Amino acid sequence: MKALYQKYKPFYQDNLKLAIPVVISQAGHVLTHVSDSVVVGHFAGTIALAGVSLGNNVFMILMVLGLGLSYGITPLIAQHNGRENYAECGRLLSNSLFINLSVAILTCLLIFLGIDKVLASLHQSPEVIEQAKPFLKLLAISFIPMLIFNTFKQFAEGLGFTKQAMQISIWGNVLNIILGVIFVKGMFGIKPMGIVGVGYSTLIDRCIMAILMGVFVFRSPRFKVYLENFSLRFIEWARSLQLLKIGIPVALQYFFEAGAFSAAGIIIGTISPIAQAAHQVALSMASLTYIMASGIAAATAIKSGNYFGAGDPDGLRSSAISSYHIVIAFMSITALIFALGNSLIPWIYTEDKAVIAIAAQLFIIAAFFQLFDGTQVVGLGILRGMGDVNIPTFITLFAYWVVGLPIGYFVGIYLGLGANGIWYGLTLGLMVSSLLLFFRFQFISKKMIRQKPTTETT
Repeated sequence: MKALYQKYKPFYQDNLKLAIPVVISQAGHVLTHVSDSVVVGHFAGTIALAGVSLGNNVFMILMVLGLGLSYGITPLIAQHNGRENYAECGRLLSNSLFINLSVAILTCLLIFLGIDKVLASLHQSPEVIEQAKPFLKLLAISFIPMLIFNTFKQFAEGLGFTKQAMQISIWGNVLNIILGVIFVKGMFGIKPMGIVGVGYSTLIDRCIMAILMGVFVFRSPRFKVYLENFSLRFIEWARSLQLLKIGIPVALQYFFEAGAFSAAGIIIGTISPIAQAAHQVALSMASLTYIMASGIAAATAIKSGNYFGAGDPDGLRSSAISSYHIVIAFMSITALIFALGNSLIPWIYTEDKAVIAIAAQLFIIAAFFQLFDGTQVVGLGILRGMGDVNIPTFITLFAYWVVGLPIGYFVGIYLGLGANGIWYGLTLGLMVSSLLLFFRFQFISKKMIRQKPTTETT
């Protein structure tokens, strides 16, 4: 173990220096939903908490698609920065902002025009649907500033500047919690708003975060050399297509996993509002650890992109393996927390003992799949930095929608194991994804090393 540590020590230090701020800023996306659930669970009751679950499950499917598209810029920025091609970075930012704004506005319109029909077709409790509708519409509007923030965040992180987004995310979530309590409970002369209150707090929080991140990028001298070619006249189909070739597969990768968990929540909603609320409690914590692991993966994608752009397969492989070690250590700790605190953590969200009883069982399952969840998202990050996105997309489709969700539906609904059975299937999907992505990384990285002497000779 000591020899292994000494071998990868420089890569641990480099990756953690980059990853820790990314992890915290990535966690901001999910902490917003976690705080929404906590505030609603304590101040608005179980039905409102189920409404948050339904709204978040529907929105999460669309949100991860948009976030995935915005992640397309990061490996490209890292690669061009590694080649000292600074002018191209500004041009890519122009195209990324255009794509993400277009996607956000289109998504918002789709939700407003189709939400009534979509929710009516999901066979959920009428009182839960009534709670979810206004909340979901506010989330849709907040998606626009959210993607603006993420565009600038991914650009800055691709260049190795990660602390500013972290700081904005931290203070943004503090603001979200404070406003959420004020609006939901009704304080300082404001009437109690219920579930709509956390919708407004989330919208305000994301607008402020987008403004602050934009001001940081445009006002900071360190980005001046990169932004000389940031202009509407550089919005071109060729560059947009370059971003989409990475962004669309990444979006689909996130969609296939997050979509499977969201679909699981909708299926669980057909069992009972109590089971749905319990699913939201367990999922919000599992999503938090996942998004933190995806922060490690985002940093890994940046470092992989740097090594890939510099033509250093040995450094790329060592950096990638060190990231696997880091995420395994981190997710082992979260697994232990979930297992030991399975009966205590649900009290953070609710005092409903029926919800707590089901959520406690789900936390045991979540503890088991932590390692698979962490290693599969790091595997995706490594391959994304290398520009390999198409095969991993098919792997995630197969793992979650061919293996995980169908087996979960069969075990949970047909065999009668309920929410637990559906989560068993999701665990299997995570395991399949993790193993296949690791094998893919091993195949490509070893192939690159074998080909290196030939490339150097020629």
